[in-house]
Amino acid sequence: MIFAIIAIVSLAILGLVAFTFGRHGKGDGEKPVVYGKDCVNCSGDNARCEQECTMEAATKPIEYFDDEELDTFKGRNSDDYTDDEVEQFAFVLHTMKPDEVAAWMRSLTLRGVSLPDQLRDEVLLLLE
Repeated sequence: MIFAIIAIVSLAILGLVAFTFGRHGKGDGEKPVVYGKDCVNCSGDNARCEQECTMEAATKPIEYFDDEELDTFKGRNSDDYTDDEVEQFAFVLHTMKPDEVAAWMRSLTLRGVSLPDQLRDEVLLLLE
């Protein structure tokens, strides 16, 4: 009986020591990533930031970029657009500021509108 109590106490102490040193080791050299309140600094490099910003965006009203007409494409596949329809997306893309592109992409996603495949590379370049 006394052997069982000593074993349990030893395991508890060992666990506490491992937790303390493990927690201390994680803090060395790792600084927490701080992002702006509105996810402006979230560039897509950090998956956690992108996920938190997407979740935050889902709780806010959808932001429009003078592109309400794109809602007619809700539910369409990204490879299912005609050249004229792609031009509608391109016009909106080319009239916005580069720092608005990430927010526009979130807006399209929340609205269920897929970006045409023909514009995907251009958008990725603007996001970088």
